[in-house]
Amino acid sequence: MAKKKSSFDRDKDRSLSFTRRAIVLGALQATALTALGARLAWLQIVDGHRYKTMSENNRINVKLLAPSRGLIVDRYGVQIAVNNQNFRVMVIPEQTHNLENALLGLQKLITLSDNQVQALMKQAKKSPKFAPLVVRDNLTWDEVATVEVNLPDLPGVSIDVGEIRSYPMDAATAHLVGYVGAANKGELEDKDPLLKIPGFKVGKTALEKIYDKELRGKAGAAEIEVNVVGREVRELSRRPGEPGQDLVLTIDSELQKYVQSRLSDSRSASAVVMDVHTGGVYAMASVPSFDPNIFTRGLTPEKWEELLSTEGHPLNNKAVGGLYPPGSTFKMVTAMAALELGIINENTSFFCPGHFSLGDTKFHCWKAHGHGRVNVVQALAQSCDTFFYNIAIDIGVDRLAEMSKRFGFGQILGIELTEERAGLVPTRDWKRGAMNKPWYPGESVVGSIGQGYIQTTPLQLAVMTARLVNGGKEVKPRLAEYMGPTKRIQTVWPDLGLKARNLDIVMRGMENVVNQPGGTALGSKITIEGQEMGGKTGTAQVKRITADERARGVRNETLPWHLRHHALFVCYAPIHAPRYACAVVVEHGVGGSSTAAPIGRDIMIMTQQRAPALKDAHIPEGVAPIDKSNIPPRKPQVPEKIPDDDVIVPGKKTEL
Repeated sequence: MAKKKSSFDRDKDRSLSFTRRAIVLGALQATALTALGARLAWLQIVDGHRYKTMSENNRINVKLLAPSRGLIVDRYGVQIAVNNQNFRVMVIPEQTHNLENALLGLQKLITLSDNQVQALMKQAKKSPKFAPLVVRDNLTWDEVATVEVNLPDLPGVSIDVGEIRSYPMDAATAHLVGYVGAANKGELEDKDPLLKIPGFKVGKTALEKIYDKELRGKAGAAEIEVNVVGREVRELSRRPGEPGQDLVLTIDSELQKYVQSRLSDSRSASAVVMDVHTGGVYAMASVPSFDPNIFTRGLTPEKWEELLSTEGHPLNNKAVGGLYPPGSTFKMVTAMAALELGIINENTSFFCPGHFSLGDTKFHCWKAHGHGRVNVVQALAQSCDTFFYNIAIDIGVDRLAEMSKRFGFGQILGIELTEERAGLVPTRDWKRGAMNKPWYPGESVVGSIGQGYIQTTPLQLAVMTARLVNGGKEVKPRLAEYMGPTKRIQTVWPDLGLKARNLDIVMRGMENVVNQPGGTALGSKITIEGQEMGGKTGTAQVKRITADERARGVRNETLPWHLRHHALFVCYAPIHAPRYACAVVVEHGVGGSSTAAPIGRDIMIMTQQRAPALKDAHIPEGVAPIDKSNIPPRKPQVPEKIPDDDVIVPGKKTEL
């Protein structure tokens, strides 16, 4: 039988057991404390900076600041698009006793509609009460002063100052400069952080759109301390944005205003003035126009409907987007094609009895009794349709199309406007593809005088004129002179490969149009010495008046406005050293000589008056003038009666 332990032994065993447990427990505690200490040290020393940053981010918000948009100025530095101070009234809902009462109080001081009040009430329900609401912007000085005086009685209301895009020349430059507006869904796909700024505006049309990214600038930033609920406490730091680049145009703002004003008597018209050597556009106007400021200050639905419904389509830039048959202004291209192909020369002549017969179809000249025998210079000066009918078949539509494209027709010329259209130069293949029909010889006859399928823009007509008179150089139009520090000018252009002698023959015809008896624009002759111009009238048919209608006394000018002929005129000056080209199109203006030519004359006089050193103007470096050393002197032309119209009056068309 085992001996029982004494109480002393039992106490001793219990003591040893407790000691072992204490040691194990102490070791575990020490291990845990060591691990905890190591973790704390890791968090404070190794990861301390990261957690500090995260903590600061919970306390500091970074707010993007919109930069100043780049200015747009004309060639002389006159401002066309600027940034004006925008005073706006703000309200913080939580600081008002009653938001609706505060808004009704403001309604007594400034223009604020009931609909705007209701919209602000709805917006306030969706936003934090401490978030400021923009009640109205673009306040006048009187409105700002009125609100400021009454601020003690308007808790939560304040005046804020920002920037708003403004266009000092209003409608005169609307189609050139365009306007800005809030970014749409497609534009928001751009990753530019500027687009995250509430209310940030982007270019929507014209130059504002083309050069939008350069004009935007770069965002600034402000660090704002906020509390746990996101309320702003104070601004800690501010880094202003980088302003956008300024855009310097080739436009002469005074000339631009004059051209716009000169066209304003027409329901719908456009004009382009450009440098024949550099391609710089000095003026580009389209009537009717619109005030671009209404898009930045707030466009009402009623005003938008008015713009859309106005007969002359004021939102359309007709100078680059309007398509018209060129009429007789196209005869220079037909003449150049025939001269270059050797079909005619300066002495080739045809007899004009007032019509041209092709099969059983008669194509009438605008002059019922004919011009008699004329050569190419006389045919251009007097706008004899029959002369060009006679050479049309030999040239052929495809070769005429090739020459047309050399002069800029049927293509995008690349001017910095998204509204530019290419127009149409018909060919056999085009007609087969578009209509599944063959090309008929009669269509070549009509096409030789700029009628039929061909469609051109006023800009293309100005470029055609420039290429004719600058020595046959492939000049292209442009609106930007500088973008920031970068100059975008070009004075050396590819050669079109045209013979100088042929260019001179055509220019001689254009000179006689304005300056010789019998010329279709003699009534618009410039008599100022050294500023004489050459040109070409055109009248593009819209509706044919039948023989029966003529017998009943129906004339084109008596038709409804939208059925009258288009009036066209192209010109250049001065004759001794061509520097400026101009194209004028008056929609439904009836006659080129009676309507468009006087406008072209006045524009060309003003253009030259805006350049006082014109008499001493030199052709830019790298541009060679026409070599006239082997060209015989010009001969005076046989006087003829000055015509009132130069439009074709075709008989019944027969497909041949």
